[in-house]
Amino acid sequence: MATFVDQVTLHLRAGHGGNGCVSVRREKFKPLAGPDGGNGGNGGDIVLYSDPNVTTLLGFHRAPHRASDNGGPGMGDNRAGFNGEEMVLSVPVGTVVKDADGNQLIDLDAPGIRFVVAPAGQGGLGNAALATTKRKAPGFALLGTPGWEGDIRLELKTVADIALVGYPSAGKSSLIAAMSAAKPKIADYPFTTLHPNLGVVQAGEVRYTVADVPGLIEGASEGKGLGLEFLRHVERCTALLHVLDCATLEPGRDPLSDLDVILTELAAYPVPEGQLPLLERPQLIALNKVDVPEGRELADFVRGDLEERGYRVFEISAVSREGLRELSFALAEVVEADRAVKALEPAVARIVIRPRAVNEKNFRVKVEGGSYGDTYRIIGEKPEKWVAQTDFTNEEAVGFLADRLAKLGVEDELFKAGAVAGSTVMIGAGGGVVFDWEPTLTSTAELVTAPRGTDPRLAGNGRATHEKRRESYMERMDAKAAARAELDAERRAGIWNDDEGFAVTKRAAGSSEADDAGRADSTEDSNDRD
Repeated sequence: MATFVDQVTLHLRAGHGGNGCVSVRREKFKPLAGPDGGNGGNGGDIVLYSDPNVTTLLGFHRAPHRASDNGGPGMGDNRAGFNGEEMVLSVPVGTVVKDADGNQLIDLDAPGIRFVVAPAGQGGLGNAALATTKRKAPGFALLGTPGWEGDIRLELKTVADIALVGYPSAGKSSLIAAMSAAKPKIADYPFTTLHPNLGVVQAGEVRYTVADVPGLIEGASEGKGLGLEFLRHVERCTALLHVLDCATLEPGRDPLSDLDVILTELAAYPVPEGQLPLLERPQLIALNKVDVPEGRELADFVRGDLEERGYRVFEISAVSREGLRELSFALAEVVEADRAVKALEPAVARIVIRPRAVNEKNFRVKVEGGSYGDTYRIIGEKPEKWVAQTDFTNEEAVGFLADRLAKLGVEDELFKAGAVAGSTVMIGAGGGVVFDWEPTLTSTAELVTAPRGTDPRLAGNGRATHEKRRESYMERMDAKAAARAELDAERRAGIWNDDEGFAVTKRAAGSSEADDAGRADSTEDSNDRD
């Protein structure tokens, strides 16, 4: 069973925000006393904390799925939902946090650093918070936004002052056990050390840490043995201590050839940008196993050659503890000198977060081609957040979203990008929210009176246009004129086939004769009066 893990992938899901509440207060003699829907609670963040008491990522290896609490929904009577509790994950000091693509997010190289790796969702506003002097009783509320969800990678890079490197079975684990209180596994077969071991050494008034990494062999940079997998734990060290075996029984091996092989493999390891290459750091030599007669003889033989190369050489024995005191004080001098140099270096510039300019745009419009014409994609933090907060089953909420986008300047940017009425507009990356853009939807919603939960701007306009009404009127007039013309033609011809038409004609003729007789009688009467 694994006891040490220095790489792990976490699957995180931050808490979602709670939805806002739509409620209207009701009292005696006041059936509609105004909106009183509360806001939804915020979700819980997921925070990474560099804890010096944690030394491995084993706990995350066994439980890689982590999720924080969601926020509670808002309630009536102006009661806000509860906030989700944040989740704090303790990681070892020296943990590097990367995203799923391998980009570094932060390096937790000091104890006590807190980093919000998965921000939680924000709670939605209730209709009480959305009420204004012009929109006194909103019939909608904002939804809670979802929390961040995705994968991150944790890589542990041990923070140590001195790194022990060498061939397998060179005695590195025995040396760190003799110099410190560390209890690594020690056996008489290669690759006994399968994970780095840390030990604290006290030399006079100087205290420093020593790291023992698994052994390297020739071809490690090509994947042989344990390869360079664990050399990430050497990146942060101040100096390297080469532990050379002077009592090896393998044919063809000696301290000089072992050192050349190790130097070649260390040169093949790329350190991060800005750090000193491994071979340019202080290096010391420890000729181990001098308690064996053949080992002491070989150490005396190669000591001169190593010193000619510029190395400080120490003959030691991890078993008899010979030479360990001199070696520990020499390492303390190197560490103390490095700390003095770093103390004179200027402090790292603090990160200053400045507010955004007032006229800075929080979105951009991207034109994308398609089979049915151009598609206009709106990408920005605010528009995407507002879309997530909108309840698209509520017309009033959709109208409120249109007003917010208009005030942000989205409509003007769409006009500049060449969009016209009916163009396909998408908000957000990926699939996003797709709709047909209608510029008239962005008029002032506060001036529109409608029942709660509805927006007349979204209703279909059934009224005919002026041109259509004119065409319909002209068609009716033409039809009436044609009917009158046909009727007049039939009357002049006197041809009516039905009995009713003939009677009407006769009545019309009789009435004409009666009228003439009446007019004659009236004339005679007037003459008699004269």
